[in-house]
Amino acid sequence: MINTIKERFFPWYKEITGMQKRALLSASMGWMLDSMDIMIYSMILAHLMKHFNMEKETAGLLTSLTLISSAIGGIVFGILADRIGRVKALMGSILIYSVFTGACGFSSSIFQLAIFRVLLGLGMGGEWATGAALVAETWPSQHRGKAMGIMQSSWAVGYALAAFITAITLPYFGWRGVFFAGFLPALLTFWIRRHVEDPEIWKATAKKVKEKETSIKTRIIFQKPYFKNTITVTLMNMGTMFAWWGLFTWIPSFLSLPPAEGGLGMNVFKTSTWIITMQVGMWFGYITFGFICDKIGRKITYIVFLFTAAFLVMIYSQLKNEMVLLFIGPFLAFFGTGYFSGFGAITAEIFPTQIRASAQGLTYNIGRGLSAFAPLFIGSLAKVHGLRFAFYLTAFFFLFSAGTAFFLPETKGKTLE
Repeated sequence: MINTIKERFFPWYKEITGMQKRALLSASMGWMLDSMDIMIYSMILAHLMKHFNMEKETAGLLTSLTLISSAIGGIVFGILADRIGRVKALMGSILIYSVFTGACGFSSSIFQLAIFRVLLGLGMGGEWATGAALVAETWPSQHRGKAMGIMQSSWAVGYALAAFITAITLPYFGWRGVFFAGFLPALLTFWIRRHVEDPEIWKATAKKVKEKETSIKTRIIFQKPYFKNTITVTLMNMGTMFAWWGLFTWIPSFLSLPPAEGGLGMNVFKTSTWIITMQVGMWFGYITFGFICDKIGRKITYIVFLFTAAFLVMIYSQLKNEMVLLFIGPFLAFFGTGYFSGFGAITAEIFPTQIRASAQGLTYNIGRGLSAFAPLFIGSLAKVHGLRFAFYLTAFFFLFSAGTAFFLPETKGKTLE
């Protein structure tokens, strides 16, 4: 039955090998659990603010610190992945974000919470760079966009999982119990160690480098002929990251904070339900982007998604009816997140194997580092003008990235070097 469905609706699936499936599964699971661990904070943010008597600026600053450390982690693990292999670097990143997410549950002060958030950010940033390189190098060009879309879609599953865990854990065990659930992803590393191998293209490149007794020179991504593309994808990612973190960090609080504080006053069950429905839209956005960009190209798909996301943010931010928000939310998540599926494919097809993970880690995480203060800016702006007004800033950055995307090369169908 299952095989019949695969052959009828997913004929391309027959072309995929077992190694490619395992590589995609490991990267997707790592990214899903990364999302779960990082978004747990957003789901219980209102409760943390009450427990520690935090202002919105402080709450936003903690997210910004996590993003800064994740930028550092992404760069470091990207370089490590080019030197020690994709699989070892992936396992290390998962262990780090798992251990320190769970450690957040032991926090007795804002300072301790901040330290643990910074440390988990190192692993969080490293997972994407290593996982994206692993998938891109194992999947063929005609299906690479689909694979990256499937991997990225696991972020939505992880976000929904964070909402689900919060709904069933918070009422009984409090916010500490929600954080303790973050230890679980560490178990994934045991499966990866036994069933996933580094891509042959990386093994061959590493062997050549070793035989020639040369070193991998990461700095060439800032030299010709890569410099222009490096700057373009970095700025584009900075804009999308600013918009995403500024918007989706604060949407749970927007739904749950009392009206006097600029929110809608929903209870934890309603907030989690509304967030989970958004993740359905987010998941379809990731998947759909991958199929569309394999069909018509990476660049045009990116631009359409970003322009539509900016438009929907301006609508969503002014809505007050709960049921209309429930309806619009999945569409906002669809266009406001799906474009991330294209970044891994584009960067993989721009840079050579020797520096691919380093380049992906640098461009993705320099952009993330530049956008790290988005939650803080949105929180500070919301304190003065309210979250509804502050969300307009995220719409601006969606438009900024759409404009930047015009300078991208079209890499659809490119075979990796």
